Amino acid sequence: MQAMMMNQPLSIIEILRYAAGGHPGAGIVSVRTEGDIHRQTYAQTYKRVAQLSHALGKLGVQEGDRVATLAWNGYRHFELYYATAGIGAVCHTINPRLSAEQMLYIIKHADDHVLCLDVTFVPLIEALAEHLPSDLVFVLMTDRAHMPESQIDFLCYEDLIADQPDIYDWPNLPENAAAGLCYTSGTTGHPKGALYSHRSTVLHAFSVAVALSKSLTEGGRILPVVPLFHVNAWGLPYAAPLTGASLIMPGPKLDGPSLFSLMDSESVTSAWGVPTVWQGLRAEIVSQGRNPNGLSQVVIGGSAAPRSMIEGFEKSGVEVCHAWGMTEMSPVGTHGLLSEPQRKLPYEEQMRLKSKQGRRLFGVELKIVDDHGNPLPHDGKASGELFVRGNTVIAGYFHNSDATADAFDHDGWFGTGDIASIDDMGFLTIQDRSKDLIKSGGEWISSIDLENIVMAHPKVASCAVIAVAHPKWDERPLLVVVPAGDDRPTLDELHEALLEHVAKWQLPDDMVFVESLPLTATGKVSKLTLRQKFGDHKLPDVD
Repeated sequence: MQAMMMNQPLSIIEILRYAAGGHPGAGIVSVRTEGDIHRQTYAQTYKRVAQLSHALGKLGVQEGDRVATLAWNGYRHFELYYATAGIGAVCHTINPRLSAEQMLYIIKHADDHVLCLDVTFVPLIEALAEHLPSDLVFVLMTDRAHMPESQIDFLCYEDLIADQPDIYDWPNLPENAAAGLCYTSGTTGHPKGALYSHRSTVLHAFSVAVALSKSLTEGGRILPVVPLFHVNAWGLPYAAPLTGASLIMPGPKLDGPSLFSLMDSESVTSAWGVPTVWQGLRAEIVSQGRNPNGLSQVVIGGSAAPRSMIEGFEKSGVEVCHAWGMTEMSPVGTHGLLSEPQRKLPYEEQMRLKSKQGRRLFGVELKIVDDHGNPLPHDGKASGELFVRGNTVIAGYFHNSDATADAFDHDGWFGTGDIASIDDMGFLTIQDRSKDLIKSGGEWISSIDLENIVMAHPKVASCAVIAVAHPKWDERPLLVVVPAGDDRPTLDELHEALLEHVAKWQLPDDMVFVESLPLTATGKVSKLTLRQKFGDHKLPDVD
């Protein structure tokens, strides 16, 4: 028997239409590339999105066409998210930190029709101009007064929308129509495209809003340090207006002092970003001797947060939510907020749980399997490759059948490439990326475990652990350290700290110092680069 219910397709533009009427006082505060701070409500944004939708139509953008963005976090970037989806086009966010080769590849692979960019990236596009498609339309996201001279015929964003109607008759799109396109940062080979639908995006917003309800509240003020060009800023452009939270967009300045100043002046309640960003903010908090005004929570994802960072925030009164996900998952898959009974546990037990990657969101299923694909128990002891499925997980890569064939098991679950365990309370622990595990004498060593312990040492600013070839043990760990000051730690000092938590055979055999760690395009430590640099490092003769 079928229920007799209306079947209204889920649509991204309905989120903003709802926010404009239901949360008219909330909106977007943006640090602009022009140098000032801009403010507008969701109601004002909804009208500008209508104008932009008309303008995109006049540029020839049709349903299914890709509109690329190369921009920082700001209100115009946000407007492009909704205008493209609203008219049935696809918003393709490009990470400006990609190599020139990768950027050219994804622009051509996506077959972008229009490229909208911030003034910051004019030199970058000028350098690539001769290699870009000749029919690509360029729109500079600024006003007439700030248009630079250029060899490229840029159109002016504000000129394009100025005389357009602020009402749009939105098409009734199928909910499975494509709306967003994000490419993986791809450490090897070409980046792969995840093509999101209206349905998956709206459901992801619902799931994130429910799971992270302490951040996403009416009147909340959220700082997305995670870029809009990185997996849709973890869904915040959709979840925030849905719940009535305002977005405080930081623009290009993501250093600790700039973030602290913005958060302090705008009374940011919750900030979301990767661990490398929070290292700078933590240093500024220590320097100032206080937290930014109003800050009560940070959401940390992208890579594992060291326990020392979590404790630093928690002891200062800022709650930490450790989260995990992937581009292929829209991206949030788990969250680390504790349940009410868990909040009553002893401090040490709470910190142990918060150091894990958290519990699954509604709509996301997790399983771990052994080398033969057999499911393993969720007992916190067994570990295996992590697979996921759900209504916000891709079913294949955009125009890439080979990568699709390799990514899924016979039951349709997506293989994450992570080695993990899941405990009986549902908490996920990512032990390592499969390619970053160190196999020593047939036994596995987790680089993440070693890094988290070393990061707590006062003489260490940051670190990474990589595998180096060994004639007897196959691989052994090498510790790469950025010292916190002139007083450098010795390997014996770090061994002493490690031995409180790991077995002696897991200790790094050697240590090298660097001024800084190389980062990927998404702000994670690039172990690929470190392996290329130190792969031939000769270890001392130790058993």
